[in-house]
Amino acid sequence: MTGEFGFVEPDEADAPGDEWEDLDLEDIAQTEADKIARRQDDEFDEFRKRIKNTEQFKVEASVFDDATLAALYKLTRDGHIAAFGGPISTGKEANVYEALGADDREVAAKVYRINTSNFRQMRDYLEGDPRFEGIGSDKKQVVVAWVRKEFSNLSRARKAGVRVPEPIAVQRNVLVMELVGHADDRARRLAEVDVENPETAFEVVREYMRRLYSAGLVHGDLSEYNLIIHDGELVVIDLGQAVTVHHPNADDFLKRDCRNVASFFSRQGLETDADDLHEYVTTPEAEPAAEPDPATDPNPADRTPEDSNPADRGGDGE
Repeated sequence: MTGEFGFVEPDEADAPGDEWEDLDLEDIAQTEADKIARRQDDEFDEFRKRIKNTEQFKVEASVFDDATLAALYKLTRDGHIAAFGGPISTGKEANVYEALGADDREVAAKVYRINTSNFRQMRDYLEGDPRFEGIGSDKKQVVVAWVRKEFSNLSRARKAGVRVPEPIAVQRNVLVMELVGHADDRARRLAEVDVENPETAFEVVREYMRRLYSAGLVHGDLSEYNLIIHDGELVVIDLGQAVTVHHPNADDFLKRDCRNVASFFSRQGLETDADDLHEYVTTPEAEPAAEPDPATDPNPADRTPEDSNPADRGGDGE
């Protein structure tokens, strides 16, 4: 892997404390896709028959129950998916498929499996998040809320200037987002490449960790397996488990992230320390010093840094 890594520019990042938009538990319990699947109207029935006749469905039939097909149908009807392709990656909890979105844009459709998702592991990240109070042990509701959380996390990370896949739409257990790379030329995980410029890569990763933290998020599962490279960019992926900094386990998750990242770059020959990384991530970036105003300070060259801060002189500045 060669080339310099650049940062994406942050938008007006949200501040910690308003990390989570309110989730309507009734809406989670009965999504639009669930209503479509229950109605079984002629248009949806035709869509379902067309999908079920494809070779892809025959291979992945366990993923596409009627409610998931209804979610894809709703996303298609809303213009977010024009064509559905083959799998990019498959996992125990979710499969990611290539799809064609609006204006022939290549997108990724991440389909979570309701029945096989690791419910207990999800609970470790969900407990302590006020949005999930009242969901209880209903697996479908937890997975649907988890998918919406991933959409929200991606949106928040992008505003903070962290390079993540752009979230596009969410419906029930399906998340549509930017496809980084191409299905036939996929982006590579950091663990899969020869890192020829580890110093710069480490600087980018730790800065993204700090930007996430400043925006009120901790990734919670960050390692060389959740960082991918495409066109000279480092991209952070898999933010479904990211938690608010107010989560009771947030600091434990962050320390684990720091250990994972420091360990990887240590193997690349850098002198890294998990505690130093943790301190860097959690220390707010210093505000730039204000320029003296010539209108009120006729001799700015004679002032010292201490002169600009009344508290340092023991006075009140008046």
